[in-house]
Amino acid sequence: MSEATPRAAARVMSRRRLMTAGATVAVGVPTVGAIDGVLITPQHLHTTNHGLASRSPRADAMVRLLQVSDLHLHRIGRLETQLLETLHDSQADVIVFTGDMLDRRVDLWQLETFLRECPQGARRFAILGNWEYEAGVPREALERLYDSQGIELLVNRSVELSTAGTRVRITGLDDLRAGAPDMIAALRDATPTPNHLLLAHCPLSRDVVTMPTDHPVDLLLAGHTHGGQVAPFGLALTLPSGSGRYVAGWYRDAGPPMYVSRGIGTSLIPVRLGATPELVRFEWRLA
Repeated sequence: MSEATPRAAARVMSRRRLMTAGATVAVGVPTVGAIDGVLITPQHLHTTNHGLASRSPRADAMVRLLQVSDLHLHRIGRLETQLLETLHDSQADVIVFTGDMLDRRVDLWQLETFLRECPQGARRFAILGNWEYEAGVPREALERLYDSQGIELLVNRSVELSTAGTRVRITGLDDLRAGAPDMIAALRDATPTPNHLLLAHCPLSRDVVTMPTDHPVDLLLAGHTHGGQVAPFGLALTLPSGSGRYVAGWYRDAGPPMYVSRGIGTSLIPVRLGATPELVRFEWRLA
């Protein structure tokens, strides 16, 4: 009896410690996840670097291209300041803004301030996302704002530029969810070029918008998904309509090569988990 009692007491104490540890983990893991999702991951900008080659690339023709997507700008805080610093350090030749730069009409002045601080030396182009429409931002106001900062807004429109001794066509589609994307209108009167970049906010555009065979696309850049925004262990819990089967990163199967950015900001809830804000940088070898 004198030996069994201490042993039984030890077993009880072990069970209590195990239960206490389990309760601590049960409370601690969600707490750590919440802290990370609200305070850490949404404020940590990650730059991903990629190489790309057009058909029959030349060794001496290369363009440095940056993609900024889904900024959802409300203020210029730590993340936005870090983004501006990285943009200036990148020495980009071309910067593209692939939609959802803001989601409230009252933040137009914030966007103007942000764009004014962006690098002025690069050629810069923008397209619309669903939030510019859903927030009721007048198209004319956005066009004036972008134009005042030397940025071309491409809505079913295409431009050609000469860089690194060769021609590049940049085509911007209207948003798939809230607008009316039209490749035929975008490329009307355009001549084929050896390098073609297509900008479309919703990645599902790759599957549902007809791509003309006489203007093959070398690279399609999209955003919209936020990489799921809340994606524990990289598994997106939900995606907005217009995403289709696409989440983030490269897609090189049927259709033009497409890169889907995780974007910068957040939508609906100020949380990111497992989907770090992303600035995308390409070194594009031109034909």
